[in-house]
Parts: sequence; C-alpha cells; structure tokens
Amino acid sequence: MAPDATILHADLDAFYASVEQLLDPSLRGKPIAVGGGVVLAASYEAKRLGVSGGMSGRRARELCPNLTFVGGHYADYQRLGDQVIDILRDFTPVVERISIDEAFLDVGGAIKLFGSAIGIAATIRRRVREEVGLPISIGVAGTKHLAKIASQVAKPDGLVVVPVGKEREFLDPLPVTLIWGVGPKTEARLAESGIRTIGELAATPGRSLKHLLGNAVGDKLSSLADNIDPRGVESGRRASSVGAQSALGKQVVTPDLLQTTLGFLADRVASRLRAAGRAGRTVTVRVRFADMRSVTRSTTMSGAISATSTLTEVAIELARVALDDHPTETSISLLAISVSHLADQAVLQLELPLGLADDARRPGSEKGAVRWVADRSADAVRLRFGRNAIGYASVLFSDVGHVPDEFRELAEGHGLTTPR
Repeated sequence: MAPDATILHADLDAFYASVEQLLDPSLRGKPIAVGGGVVLAASYEAKRLGVSGGMSGRRARELCPNLTFVGGHYADYQRLGDQVIDILRDFTPVVERISIDEAFLDVGGAIKLFGSAIGIAATIRRRVREEVGLPISIGVAGTKHLAKIASQVAKPDGLVVVPVGKEREFLDPLPVTLIWGVGPKTEARLAESGIRTIGELAATPGRSLKHLLGNAVGDKLSSLADNIDPRGVESGRRASSVGAQSALGKQVVTPDLLQTTLGFLADRVASRLRAAGRAGRTVTVRVRFADMRSVTRSTTMSGAISATSTLTEVAIELARVALDDHPTETSISLLAISVSHLADQAVLQLELPLGLADDARRPGSEKGAVRWVADRSADAVRLRFGRNAIGYASVLFSDVGHVPDEFRELAEGHGLTTPR
C-alpha cells in the first residue's frame, strides 16, 4: 500500500488585494489594485482582465477602466500573514515559511492526532476563512514541488490532493509554465520544440533538454517533470540569498536610472545583510526589458561583501554588461539584485595590502573597511531615527521608490522578490 501524501503547500490567494477587500467590504467583488504608479498587487477580478503585479498604473487602467487603486495597509499584511502561519503551526511544528503569504508544512507526524492530510488541509482552509477572513488554496502531495503545483491548480480558494502513485496522471496534461523556473523565455524555447505540457517535457530525453536549455536548466526541469524532488520541509530554514527588485513600468535606460535604482536596491540588500551579520560572494543582477523578457548576469567576488557602495558598483557593472549584450533594447521594466553564497560577517577581518586588482572591493582592505564602518554607523543612525534619517545622496534625492518603503520592507523581510 502506497504511503499517504503528507506535504502541504498553503498559499493565500491574491493576498495583498484580498486583505484590502477584507478591510473594506465595499471593495469585495470589484477589480482593485494595491499601488498607484505601479501595480503592487491585483485582485482576481482585476487579474481576469489582464492586470498584474509590476504593471504600470496607466496600462492597468487601459485594461480595466473601472479599476480601483488603494493604498497598502502594510501592518495588516504582516499581522494577518502571521495569524495564518500560527494556524498552520497548530497542526505541526514542521512549517517552512517561504514568504509572507505561503508556506510548506509536513503533517506526517500529525495524522494520528488530527486525521488524514486532506482532512488537515480542509480544516486549515476553514479556520483561515473563519478566523482570519481570507481565502487560501492548498495543494497536498508527496513532494514539495508537486504540492506547490497542486496549490496553483487549486486557485482560487481551492484544495487539490495528488495521491501517491497518481503523480503522472495529474502532471502530464498541465502546462509547463506551472513548473518552477519556466518563465516566458523558457516556455517559448520549449514550445518551438513542441513541448507544451509537463507530460511532453517528461517524455523528452534529458540530452535533448540540455542541448535546448543548457545543462543546469535542462537537468533541473527534467527532474521536476519526473517529480524528482528530494527536498524535505525545513522549519527554521536560513536564507541562502538576499534580494530586492524594483518594478519600473517602462523607462528608457539612462546612467542616472541605473545609478539611482541599483543604488536603492543595493542599500536595501546590503543593510539586510549587515543586520543579519552576513555577507555574500556572488552578486546577481536581473534586467527585465519592456517586452517582459529578462536576462541575468552574475559575478563571484574573492571575498564576501556587505558594503552598500561596493554592491552598487558591482551591480551597475553587471547591468551594463547585460544591456551591452542586448544593444537593441533601450527600455527596461524591472531591475533586481540578489546576493548569494552567504557567510557570517558579524565583525570584519582586516587584510594586508597585497596590491591585488580587486583590493578596493575586498571587504578587509583599507577602502573596504572604511565603507563597512561607514555603513554600520549609518545603520545605527537609522535604527534610532528611521531609515530616511541618513543615506546615500544619489538615492535620497532621487524619485526612485515607486513602491512604498513599508511594502518593500514587508516583502523583503520574508525573502520576496515580487509583489503578490
């Protein structure tokens, strides 16, 4: 007899917009968007008309003339998101929160106490609706990846269970876009080869996928299409990377735009690293063009960095490389920075001046140490007087920050990279 599926993926539906409709009942059933110049989040009523997060407010109104924009109630997002996580933890301590509005949980050890996994999922959905007032979709499966796909299929406000042994039957007809990591560019490449469903992807030889998508991506997608996912649910999981992004609507690329936006994002990421006593060696920048295609460029440093100005310099260089590789692209809609290969850096280890080419960016060099000390001093001022009390002039006196600070801090505090 096959074991029962015990991994759940719980995902609140259109979370930010749903909270606004909860707080203001007059908005229920209407197309709404959180934001203004840029859509931070959209209700399902708005999504059905093509409105999506990251879209410019102008474009959203063109698609949906009766769209209502609302400001964000950021403290309520945090409060209600935490309430839902508390409900999940009533059933099992094995909860892995991956963002403010979604989490994995393994209920294998709770079945004797609370009944079957599907019964637990149904009870969670009922309690979240009754106690918090929000819709939530849940997928139940034998692996994390499959549970997440099941919760996507369950949306909005549904429950989908994939019994162990029935995975192929469930996966085969689904579109490849439901697999994590398949974006528009990868979807287009697969479609050119006649691969549109997960079943067709699973039936494609791994060698062909590697030739089409590259070794790493080909291997990963082949495994996920075959439902090979050995990861367990990790409660207390420590972040392996820190990132932030800024949706720009559609803007012409200029040196000033790169400097102010990437400087703003680098400040966000670096200050979070320092607050956690961490630093990272690999810097990745993502540039999304006006047609929604994205490119990434990354570099690995000789030492782990957490200084804002150093991260800004590296990010600008990477963005310029990405843009130089696509000379016909003159407008962009998003910039993002992430730092990975993290290491502890509660204190700074000074280094001897060796005359190396990257001395200026090495954290323990004379210049690197000055930058780190200056940033730590600024962190202390912000902690006492607020984030806007001190900062880099190129950022403080610019109009970057289309997304309110409260929304950014809320999202980034849970590792989010895109508004919901």
